[in-house]
Amino acid sequence: MKPALATSDPRDEIITCLPQMRAFALSLTRNPSAADDLVQDTIVKAWKNFDRFEDGTNLQAWLFTILRNTFYSDLRKTKRERDGTELQLSEVSFGDPSQQDHIAVMDFEKALGMLPTEQREALVLVGASGLTYEDAARTCGVAIGTIKSRINRARARLSELLGYDEVHRQQER
Repeated sequence: MKPALATSDPRDEIITCLPQMRAFALSLTRNPSAADDLVQDTIVKAWKNFDRFEDGTNLQAWLFTILRNTFYSDLRKTKRERDGTELQLSEVSFGDPSQQDHIAVMDFEKALGMLPTEQREALVLVGASGLTYEDAARTCGVAIGTIKSRINRARARLSELLGYDEVHRQQER
């Protein structure tokens, strides 16, 4: 007979969420230092309010909700302008990409930055962070249809900004 396994504390799983939290924070702040501060603030708030976390629910979605709310609260408080220190993908190591790949990544980052914040966050939550539409909707405090619509509009706008619509039209000829 096997001994009963101890129930793990969800707080132990926070560390596994850090890379996705940082990526989401970067998509919102577009500044590595501000993103790190945002993740740190999120962890502090989560730790202080862990009694509110419901066992059996998605820890990552709960943390993303705190992160998102913290970002918008800070934005409302400070109402500061961007200082031009936006994230440049050239600052992030992606291995040894070819020049074409590097240019494509830079073009994508620039196009992603041109999206409205609501579309960018929906796309990052579902596309990059792997949340379900339901969890992303809960994180953003909107209906699932709103998340789907934001993602659809974001994808269409990215396609337009990156010139994929033109490539597709040329292939149809």
